[in-house]
Amino acid sequence: MSEPAPALPLFGDEPPRPLADRLRPRTLAEVVGQDHLLAPEAPLGRMVARGKPVSTILWGPPGCGKTTIARLLAEETDLAFEPLSAVFSGVADLRKVFAAARQRREMGQGTLLFVDEIHRFNRAQQDGFLPYVEDGTIILVGATTENPSFELNGALLSRCQVFVLHRLDTAALETLLARAEQEVRPVPLDEQARGSLVAMADGDGRYLLNMVEQLQELPEGTPPLDTAALAEAIQKRAPLYDKTQESHYNLISALHKSMRGSDPDAALYWLARMLDGGEDPLFIARRIVRFANEDIGIADPQAVQQALAAWDVYERLGSPEGELAIAQAVVYLATAPKSIAVYRGFGEAVRAAKQTGSLAPPPHILNAPTRLMKEIGYGKGYQYDPDSADGFSGADYFPEGMDRQRFYRPTRNGNEARVGERLERWAELRAEKRD
Repeated sequence: MSEPAPALPLFGDEPPRPLADRLRPRTLAEVVGQDHLLAPEAPLGRMVARGKPVSTILWGPPGCGKTTIARLLAEETDLAFEPLSAVFSGVADLRKVFAAARQRREMGQGTLLFVDEIHRFNRAQQDGFLPYVEDGTIILVGATTENPSFELNGALLSRCQVFVLHRLDTAALETLLARAEQEVRPVPLDEQARGSLVAMADGDGRYLLNMVEQLQELPEGTPPLDTAALAEAIQKRAPLYDKTQESHYNLISALHKSMRGSDPDAALYWLARMLDGGEDPLFIARRIVRFANEDIGIADPQAVQQALAAWDVYERLGSPEGELAIAQAVVYLATAPKSIAVYRGFGEAVRAAKQTGSLAPPPHILNAPTRLMKEIGYGKGYQYDPDSADGFSGADYFPEGMDRQRFYRPTRNGNEARVGERLERWAELRAEKRD
């Protein structure tokens, strides 16, 4: 006999709501982790107190409360709440919302249009908001995880205030954990595992509550889990890192500046963060070669060789063995003496070259392979430096009509200090030979 079919829910029965939805704050005062915006004297707090919200862009990481804040902002200022997702909506959906908002306005009610992932609308679609925002048909609240200055039209940004939401800190996440335990039941974790659970959330309140919900489904009487057992019970998600978006540039900037600041420990941390997030190690290898030339230069001529060697080793060994070579190069560069003298000097030389146009080299340093060239002075008076008493002729190699300029100014760091001493000696000899 076949097994009976499982009972279906009766018509009208609703599946249980997720814990994160059940614990959504009912007032702005219940929102955690965003006091810099929601406190009575903070920007959004003052806006609510006046009862006059303005069009706003909420920029912050996932799970920090953007949608909740938009919904409560509408409720607490008596506006109709119209939610849309830029992922699933198009021009037709926007037209319907605008038409409904216009009708409400005629009846004396305003509309707060909340657009999640607003950066996913293209430029033309973003322009479509402008007349309705300008004439007050809608109060636009857009939510984005990406830098608005890169992803949104300047015209739209100029009509909105941009507020930055913080990733939830440990205190805010622990508050959410306590609320979840009060709503259902305590999670079976020891103290160390509780700390690990909060750390695993990585600042995302929604993700924390989803993990808590999984733990609360364990059988009652389950002994407290330690950190290792917690890791088995809950699959840790990939770190928040998008190789094509702003976090990609933020982390490589953090790595670069840590090396520039001679902090190998911080540099190793940001390197690990990038690799853990799935960054292409060859991208990092290319960037550290650039760093060796830009930030170290002649202060340690071996720096670029170390960076190139790490690149070569990674291409030969691949991951994960080759990543150690990149880590070694990162530590070498972080601990090397620093100088941007060549970088800065080359920049000055480029500007001078553009300003002086097409000045020819002085004739005395031009080769004269033909009789005509010799007759018109090419190579005349050239001094062969190795034959000079000091190995230095002191000749002028700048174009005629251009005063001698100094672009390269060596520092006193590392090998560059010795280079600077040689240049000072040559400057003295040059002055002596001219006298």
